[in-house]
Amino acid sequence: MSGKLTRERMRASFKHPAAAAALALAMLLAATAAEPAGNWTQWRGPEHNGSSPDAHDLPVSWGPATNVLWKVELPSWSAATPIVYGNTVFITSAQEGFNEPASYEQRPGGGPGKKGGPPPPPPPAQNGGGKDQILLLAIDRSNGAIKWTKVIGGGNRIYRKQNLASPSPVTDGRHVWTMTGSGALRCFDFQGAQVWARDIQADYGEFGLNHGYASTPLLDQGRLYIQVLHGMKTDDPSYVFAVDAKSGKTLWKVERPTDAPNESPDDYSTPLIVNVDGQRQLIVSGGDYVTGHDLASGKELWRMGGFNPNGERFYRTIASSINIGDVIYTTSTRGKPFIAFRAGGHGDITSKATVWSNDLGSDVPTPTTDGKLIYVINDRGIAFALDAKTGKPVWGPERTEPGTYSSSPLLADGKLYATNEDGTTTVLKAGSTFEILSVNRLDSHTLASPVAVGNQLFLRTADRLYCFQNQ
Repeated sequence: MSGKLTRERMRASFKHPAAAAALALAMLLAATAAEPAGNWTQWRGPEHNGSSPDAHDLPVSWGPATNVLWKVELPSWSAATPIVYGNTVFITSAQEGFNEPASYEQRPGGGPGKKGGPPPPPPPAQNGGGKDQILLLAIDRSNGAIKWTKVIGGGNRIYRKQNLASPSPVTDGRHVWTMTGSGALRCFDFQGAQVWARDIQADYGEFGLNHGYASTPLLDQGRLYIQVLHGMKTDDPSYVFAVDAKSGKTLWKVERPTDAPNESPDDYSTPLIVNVDGQRQLIVSGGDYVTGHDLASGKELWRMGGFNPNGERFYRTIASSINIGDVIYTTSTRGKPFIAFRAGGHGDITSKATVWSNDLGSDVPTPTTDGKLIYVINDRGIAFALDAKTGKPVWGPERTEPGTYSSSPLLADGKLYATNEDGTTTVLKAGSTFEILSVNRLDSHTLASPVAVGNQLFLRTADRLYCFQNQ
C-alpha cells in the first residue's frame, strides 16, 4: 500500500465513517501480515547474517532466575539454533540420555566433562539402548510448554563436540523442515504431522566428513538448497542439490568439484543467496573455494579461490559466508585468510575479485554485520569490528569473557551478543566504539548461537532452552 494511496484513502475516510472503519481494518491486517519479518526462520536469521533488525528492548542482564520469561528442559544437547515463527519455537535435540559433548580445550581444575576440566573420554561411535534418535520439538513461545515432539532420524553419533542433531530447522510459517547429520530430511506441518520424508544417504551415498555432517538447509521461495561437501572419509564427489519444499522431490543435483586435499574438502557451513549482476545466485563455501550457482539449474557460474593458500591438508571450513550486496565475506580455517571479494563474472575469478584480505577471521563462529561493520568473535573470544569496505579494524583486538567460542555472535537492538562454551555471554555495544555492557552466566555447556525475536532473547544450553525478556 503506497503512501500516496493511503493518504488519499484517509482523506476520503473523514467524509465516510464506514470507509474509515474499513481502512482501519485493512491497515490492521496489513500490519499483521508484515509481522513474519520479525521471525527467525533459519539458522542465521532473517538477514542470513546473524542480525535481527526488528529486535527491540532486549535484555542486557540475565541469569538462571533473572529476566527469565520461561525455561524448558530439553532431552539432550545439540549445537542447533532455535527457530522462531509466531508463537512457536522449533528446536532439534539428541535423545534423552545421549552422552555429554566434549570440549576442544582441556583446562585444569575440574572433573571430566565439567566446567574447568578435561573433556570426558570418547564415547562409543553410536549410543546403545535406543539413545541414538534425533528429535524435533515444537515449543509454545508464550510459556515454554512443549506442544509436540517428533523423531526425525536415528543413527546419532558424537564427533567430538558435535552430534548429528546439529543442523537447525527451517520454516516458512506453515511447515518446518529438518535435516539430520545422518541424512534424514523431513517436512512437518505446524501440528506435527509428517508431510514427507527422505534419506539422503540412501539416495546419494554415505557422507564422508571427518566430524560428521552439520550443514543446515537454506530455504528460499519454496525450495531447499542443501550442500554436501566432503572428502576426508570418501572418494565420492561433493555435491549441491535443490529440493521442492512442498513435495520433497529433487529439482536438480550437481557435482561441486574441488582439488582440496585430505580433510580440506570437508565443510560444515550453510549456503547463501546473493543478488549478483542482477541475478539471484546460490553461494556455496568450502573445499578451498566459494562458488556461485544458477538457482534454476545449479550450474556453477564462477568460483573464487585463495582460501587455502598453502594447500594445507587439514583446512576444513566451518563458518558460513555473509554478504553486503554483491560483496561476500568468507573466513577460512582458523580465520586465515579472511577474504572479502566481489561476486560475479564467469569461471575462475580469484585473480580479480578480491576487495580485501586479512588474518582477522574466525574458525568456527560465523561473523555478523550491520552493513557497515563486520563483527568477528574468534574461537578464543577475541573481538574485532572491521570496516566492511577496507577490512581494517575500527576497534580490536578486544577481549570478551575468556573461554572457547563455538556459537556465532548475534547482532540485535544495538548490541552484540557473544556466548562461549561455558554458557557465559558477553554483551557488547554495537558500533564504532568497543564497550562491554554486561557479562551473564548460565551454568551449563553451550554450543548453539543466540537468537533474538521482538523483545525476547533465546539461549540454548546443553539441557535447557531459555527465553529471556526484561521483567
